[in-house]
Amino acid sequence: MDQLVTTDWLAAELASADLVVLDATWYLPADPRNARALYSSARIPGARFFDIDLIADRESALPHMVPTPDEFARRVGELGVANASRVVCYDQHGIFSAPRARWMLRLFGHDQVAVLDGGLPKWRAEARALQSGPPQPVAPARFRSALRAGLLRGLGDVRDNLQTRRELVIDARSTDRFHARVPEPRAGLRGGHVPLARNLPFGELLTPRQTFRPAAALRVRFAALGVDESSAVITSCGSGLTAAILNLGLALAGLPEGALYDGSWTEWAGRDDTPVET
Repeated sequence: MDQLVTTDWLAAELASADLVVLDATWYLPADPRNARALYSSARIPGARFFDIDLIADRESALPHMVPTPDEFARRVGELGVANASRVVCYDQHGIFSAPRARWMLRLFGHDQVAVLDGGLPKWRAEARALQSGPPQPVAPARFRSALRAGLLRGLGDVRDNLQTRRELVIDARSTDRFHARVPEPRAGLRGGHVPLARNLPFGELLTPRQTFRPAAALRVRFAALGVDESSAVITSCGSGLTAAILNLGLALAGLPEGALYDGSWTEWAGRDDTPVET
């Protein structure tokens, strides 16, 4: 299965017994919309709700940090995801939070996972079938996690990289946030970026219709930052969510997918012992 699938592909495969469709919508804290309620009112038929804040380390003070392998296996097993499942993730924005669900599944060893290009807005615009009301219970499945630590970076890794410079940090936040021209949406965070990081707002990888740009156009945008086939990349953003759009964009461009800094700017800027550039 490709890493990015079209609405045509999904419509043709929707009835397949091994296919699991996940609505992985997440809204920013200041956004009044409720992702789960909107999922109940309109979803792709048969979709299950992948709660990014629930399938997480609930003991961490940081938002939606990755859970333990066992906890992840339990949660996705409850959604009916088995190791043999083909999984398609989408969100209600178009392309925003679904790549985070894809990255998490890959982090815990699952390769048969894709993102729906254009998400629910494209599906709806094409007048395709929708389902509403309480979802039907699904039979739980057994999922075995196999952690790929190479896809994940933590605070210590990013600190060390300030000295080694082995990896290029790419920040998916807006240019104004990257340069501290506007306040951070989370109170108490300093503005700016990790020293030596480069900025690629995630929206630059997308078309106005919230679909990914062609591979050649993605490569041009990464090349402008000095990224090529030999580059090692760490992606970052506000809380480790839209950074995953960059990881998927790298893969679609035929480049090494890199790793994701899970704590991202919320962790880095929330401390008083980490250097910041503006």
